Amino acid sequence: MVTVLDTIAKPRHPEKAKRAEHIVLKKPDWIRVKAGGSPVYEETRKIVKANGLVTVCEEAGCPNIGECWSKKHATMMIMGDTCTRACAFCNVRTGMPQALDVHEPANVADAVAKLGLEHVVITSVDRDDLDDGGAQHFVETIEAIRAQSPKTTIEILTPDFLRKEGALEKVVAAKPDVFNHNLETVPSKYLTVRPGARYFHSIRLLQRVKELDPTIFTKSGIMVGLGEERNEVLQLMDDLRTAQVDFITIGQYLAPSRKHHAVIKFVTPDEFKSYETIAYTKGFLMVSSTPLTRSSHHAGEDFARLRSARDNQMAAKA
Repeated sequence: MVTVLDTIAKPRHPEKAKRAEHIVLKKPDWIRVKAGGSPVYEETRKIVKANGLVTVCEEAGCPNIGECWSKKHATMMIMGDTCTRACAFCNVRTGMPQALDVHEPANVADAVAKLGLEHVVITSVDRDDLDDGGAQHFVETIEAIRAQSPKTTIEILTPDFLRKEGALEKVVAAKPDVFNHNLETVPSKYLTVRPGARYFHSIRLLQRVKELDPTIFTKSGIMVGLGEERNEVLQLMDDLRTAQVDFITIGQYLAPSRKHHAVIKFVTPDEFKSYETIAYTKGFLMVSSTPLTRSSHHAGEDFARLRSARDNQMAAKA
């Protein structure tokens, strides 16, 4: 009897396999990043691999990985490398995920301690297959980090916990320092860019965090260059401020492949600066708006500035 092993690699994005390839726009001069390869970069990579961790830096093809890993900054992605959603912009693998790794919270905490992180960002894939969307796994990861590195501040970037009753409340009760949930794009683009999500549910989720615990900083980010109109971005800012969101990030969308959503436009640095100026006038405590801005880029430095901005605001009201 001969056993034949299936050695054919499964496609990373099976839902995109039959899509027509789009035309790639030439990247402008202001989209430039440094490649990895420094000794510190390699040390970070070894720590991540030794602990069996997944990072969004690698899975999402982040352009800032060279810079961040050379500073020992890595964004941990928990609950596996396979997402139950199929967003048109995202490079994370799509499919049916494996069971949760019960050792992952401890492994993440161990890596945070070894990297000596003062601030850590924990994100995840969407886990619509789980009853709580993975909320308890977030809680256990936060608790494990706090046990090993009590001085490390913790920022989480969560899925939307759509139709997962009680999930958000569970995560908020664990008291992360920053609760981030990205809107990703303007509402008119959701059907094509983020079809599994609901714009106003995400707004409500961020608003609910503040209702449950006003001391937690809230944060959200979007990509531009997907065909959105300027007035739509400004309205999105107003929606976030209505939900009392403290921090907004705005960055250029870069297509992971020709079968992902096309880059419709490369937004200029001057336009990003204009968005930043307007966002501050609308009341955000912190704004990061540049072509290479990403949710966790410079997160530690931004958290220090965010905390200082709140302190100054409270002092002005006293």
